[in-house]
Amino acid sequence: MQSDFLLEIIFLLSAAVIAVPICQALKLGAVPGFLIAGVVVGPFALGLIHDVEHITHISEFGVVLLLFVIGMELKPSFLWQIRRMVFGLGTLQVVLSGATITALCYYVFQLPLAASIIIGPALALSSTAFVLQLLTDQKALSTEYGRSSVAILLLQDLAVVPLLALVPLLSAQAATDTHLGWAFARSISILVAVILTGRYLLNPILHKVAASANSEVFTASAVLIVIGTAYLAELAGLSMAMGAFLAGMLISDSAYRHQIRAEIQPFRGILLGMFFMSMGMLLNLDKLIEQPLLVAGLVIALLTIKITILYPLSRLFSLDSTRSLAVAFILAQSGEFALVLFALAEKAQILDTHTFDILLLVVLISMLVTPVLGYLAERFNKLSKAVSSSTEIPDGVGIIIAGYGRVGRRIGDILTIANQPFIAIDDNAKTVAHYHKLGVPIYFGDVTKPVVLKSAGIKHAKYMIVTVNDAETAKTLVDTIHRKLPDLTIYARGHDIHTCHELMNLGATSTVSENLEASLELSKLVLNHFEIDKDDMTLEQLELILQDYKTNYYKQ
Repeated sequence: MQSDFLLEIIFLLSAAVIAVPICQALKLGAVPGFLIAGVVVGPFALGLIHDVEHITHISEFGVVLLLFVIGMELKPSFLWQIRRMVFGLGTLQVVLSGATITALCYYVFQLPLAASIIIGPALALSSTAFVLQLLTDQKALSTEYGRSSVAILLLQDLAVVPLLALVPLLSAQAATDTHLGWAFARSISILVAVILTGRYLLNPILHKVAASANSEVFTASAVLIVIGTAYLAELAGLSMAMGAFLAGMLISDSAYRHQIRAEIQPFRGILLGMFFMSMGMLLNLDKLIEQPLLVAGLVIALLTIKITILYPLSRLFSLDSTRSLAVAFILAQSGEFALVLFALAEKAQILDTHTFDILLLVVLISMLVTPVLGYLAERFNKLSKAVSSSTEIPDGVGIIIAGYGRVGRRIGDILTIANQPFIAIDDNAKTVAHYHKLGVPIYFGDVTKPVVLKSAGIKHAKYMIVTVNDAETAKTLVDTIHRKLPDLTIYARGHDIHTCHELMNLGATSTVSENLEASLELSKLVLNHFEIDKDDMTLEQLELILQDYKTNYYKQ
């Protein structure tokens, strides 16, 4: 039995390894690749996998981790910066689209009220993963259409939280076994307890774990935070995904969030891929063959409703006609969170199997046509004048300091005096805790891990200053970053000329030998205090001697 399960996992991973690269090469993205892989190996195609439910249970943790990462990114301060577009345009889009689809489900298709209440808002959501990928590929994040689309996606991500809470409250079991008001009160009380506990205990616990300098224990702690909060949320009658989102919000301002994200990322990637594959396996191709016109009509109706609502709303928020069309088209599809909500609703018996199968077809097909929608959106956006990139939503800062020891701290102080924003990363928990309390933008993390630097915004940085004390760590870091970002300017510290040469060969733009600089300054102090005859040696000549020595030193 165990060997059969392992064989199914092999089939699943093999399909993903084949389908995902093909879809990415065709500019479709990774999500359709996972979906297609699931369809191919599922019971409605080749039938290589039969125990879909078992794989679905495992893959649900991918959604849990996805919500956790989104929670870490949605910091209150960032939401406040773009509050008008997020809470204005985003809220109106979700409410109007959700209400329209809910009304159609209830009055036209005669679906139960509870099912209609879930279906409407769920289909109003767009694919965050898909749209952000398209905007990045189009280099459109700095455009007004890109910023507006991101703002709507942020609100949609926030809207997932109450929708996740709504599913168990609308379930048949909750309606018959528990008073709705009492269930809601119990949920709120447990969530408040979780928030207070996380607020006052989470950072001290993370500090103790980080101080142990055991990376395996830190990884276990990161996973424990997610799963533990998810479990408590489930006890409250809510979903595990909502609990994970809450955990992410609790550490969004923590100095340890970049390292935690780096530890979670591998688990999130593979499990989220398995979730999309499990959704693909549930895709009932027989239903599509039986009712192709119904499914096609529903997909077209969904796209039409969302475009029709998004266009005038975008115009209302001062976007011109072509940019409004671009926003409307790129957000017209349904998204991955609709799959999550429908799966939970079907499990809670809010949706019957037939309705669930049809909805899966509608969502997945709308996602598969997203590249076409993205192409049309890009064409519309190019008809408008480009907006200056200076108004782009800030994704990071221009300077990253790797290592905040004695050298890194001095650099940070000087940058602060010069009013130049920076982010510092260090793997010493005591250093991070001390300077984070003083207001320094410092985060705990292993700088040799690309995922940590990516989370800190390395792709948006202009300069990286490597001041780590260990020479081998510095060389590994410079080599890794230069390979991934060859255009990034890297300034590195070396102990001696040999280390400086190695760092330059590995990709550093410029290096500084601390042994030399200390020697030069000490020599200058001594020579300045000698009784030198000004006719024999001027101060300018002294500076020239030191500069020549410095130049020859670095040429060795």
